[in-house]
Amino acid sequence: MLDTIAQQPQLDFSLRCLMPEFRSVETERKFQLYHLERSKTSLRTTLVFCSFFYVAFALTDIGVLGYTRVTLILLLGRILVAVTAIGGLLLVRIRPDSIAACQIAATAAELVGMVTFMLIVYHRPTEIPWHAMSMCIMLIVVYIFIPNRLINSLAIAFTTTASFIVIVVGIGTLKRADMLTMSMLLLLTNSFGLVAARRYQRVWREEYKVQSLLTQLTVQDPLTGCYNRRHLNEFLLTAELARSRRHGLSFAVILCDIDHFKAINDTHGHLCGDTVLRSFASVLRTLTRQRIDSVVRYGGEEFLLLLPQTKLSGAEALAERLRRSFAEATIDYAGQQISATASFGVLAVAVAGENEDISEESIIAAADKLLYQAKQAGRNNVQCADLATV
Repeated sequence: MLDTIAQQPQLDFSLRCLMPEFRSVETERKFQLYHLERSKTSLRTTLVFCSFFYVAFALTDIGVLGYTRVTLILLLGRILVAVTAIGGLLLVRIRPDSIAACQIAATAAELVGMVTFMLIVYHRPTEIPWHAMSMCIMLIVVYIFIPNRLINSLAIAFTTTASFIVIVVGIGTLKRADMLTMSMLLLLTNSFGLVAARRYQRVWREEYKVQSLLTQLTVQDPLTGCYNRRHLNEFLLTAELARSRRHGLSFAVILCDIDHFKAINDTHGHLCGDTVLRSFASVLRTLTRQRIDSVVRYGGEEFLLLLPQTKLSGAEALAERLRRSFAEATIDYAGQQISATASFGVLAVAVAGENEDISEESIIAAADKLLYQAKQAGRNNVQCADLATV
């Protein structure tokens, strides 16, 4: 997943003031996807463990209430907690890539578990100190062990804490001093749980930020923000060729080169050359499809565009738009207006089955041959062909 970070607009890693979530919705979504497997594992372990003990503690209902109608009601409530947990885990299994499914499963289990506990407290009024201790344990589980948005956990924890206090006050078995002590302990548990949860959430997001930045360094050209040649050779082209073979698709490759780039460097300096490179990369990235096409700095002033599910006519039209846009652009450098052009070699690749004659090397060689023809034809033009005819 982290491969998608490069070539996208710079992610905003700043956090919100109160809730430890990224301010950027897109960054937060990417983080949740990155963290999804860990969340599902934690959710599965916690819900199975808690469901087992929730049902097992039905023995205490029998010990206190005997075999009564209330005992049966409480047993059904405990079973409902387990069923809700199992249903949530099944939802996560059915929709393994869904962030919402994981959060729904967590929230539903927390809500049903807390409501059932309130029912237990109401029907077992002689054990308030034990209930208070159980309440503290459940609050820690909600804050720390069940992966959910902190705002959801906070709302459930504070609502059920308030409900618990109201029920205990209504029962009226505690002295005022004991009631105050219990309330303060519950508040303290909420405070510690909130602080710990915020710390964990921040640490996980800091880890994601570091991983994202490291990924950018390994796959991204630092000057232009495009993919680098290493990522093309090790992943992009190989993956696209395999995908096209598997599904019988075609794709296109455009190899392009800035004309007379050495003269630009010699005349205006290398810093000006860097500005021209960034301008050309900006044109390429602006006119290609985000999250579909890949723009690679192939080397020096050469760039390669990988266009999935694109035929020769579409690639040729895109190359002509790119050529015209760059030729018409005016590049501002140190108060000077600089113009440049580029040449394009456009190659369409139609993969039929497991054709071993088509390789990454043969594709690059054919595109390079077309680019050379464009240079020989006077530069600032587009040369196109199918791989089979090159």
